[in-house]
Amino acid sequence: MSAPVVATNQHYDLDPEIFARFLDPTRKYSAGLYLRPDDDLATAQRQKLDFVAGRLALAGEHPRVLDVGCGWGSLTLDLAGRGAVVTGVTPAARQRDHVLAVAAARGLTDRVTVHHGTFEAFEGRPGSFDAGAALGSVVHMPDLPAVLRRARRLLRRGARFYLSESGFRNAAVRARCDALPGTEFVRHTVFGNGRLRPLSELVAAAEDTGFAIEAVDDLTEHYRRTIDDWIANVAAAADELDALDPGAAARLTHYLEIANAGWGLTTKHYGLTLRNGR
Repeated sequence: MSAPVVATNQHYDLDPEIFARFLDPTRKYSAGLYLRPDDDLATAQRQKLDFVAGRLALAGEHPRVLDVGCGWGSLTLDLAGRGAVVTGVTPAARQRDHVLAVAAARGLTDRVTVHHGTFEAFEGRPGSFDAGAALGSVVHMPDLPAVLRRARRLLRRGARFYLSESGFRNAAVRARCDALPGTEFVRHTVFGNGRLRPLSELVAAAEDTGFAIEAVDDLTEHYRRTIDDWIANVAAAADELDALDPGAAARLTHYLEIANAGWGLTTKHYGLTLRNGR
């Protein structure tokens, strides 16, 4: 039985065609990785998927991978295409349906499972996954230590977990900026929930949960470039977006410009590679 749908779905349960208009072809809704000045969005997102796969260090013929907050399935489908057996988790029914449809079209049905519900309610056999990832999803989960404890319990000994998240630059900035109008607009009008944590809080939660931290990558500039590309795509597809949902182009532009305004000043984006072991 699926867990109750939560407030964060108000954005992720929008018409999937809206996201198709401004994201890359994989509909990856998180930072890309720009390795060259002239990389376009699609290239950056392919490079980021390669990067995450490398951080997970998948081994064996069909490694079992957990994708927490799988979104529109970019990582789930990419890893399944590499031979992994992937379980995605999303509270958004439209995301689940999209991922399963693409998996079927690619002949990956036997390698892709999607759980519809919150990760906090997801049940799995302890130690049943060889790797895991959460790309920009724990921002919507209020109890971070509980989420990481659940993830670690599901991973086998020695498995890696890749966690990427945006957050305030430090605790002082968080205290000053958490209730500003722009922050409140994104949190409540767009997502319905969202907790921007400084890196220190992410690290403390990971360490206190029992993960070992293998790497911390500062991807802030990559996310800025990603959102620049999204804003350009929204502008190019404004008429189509408004035909799908009147006013969608203006709302998306406002949200994305707020998100991009603080990079490096008030907000950062990090990727943490964690290991379930020493």
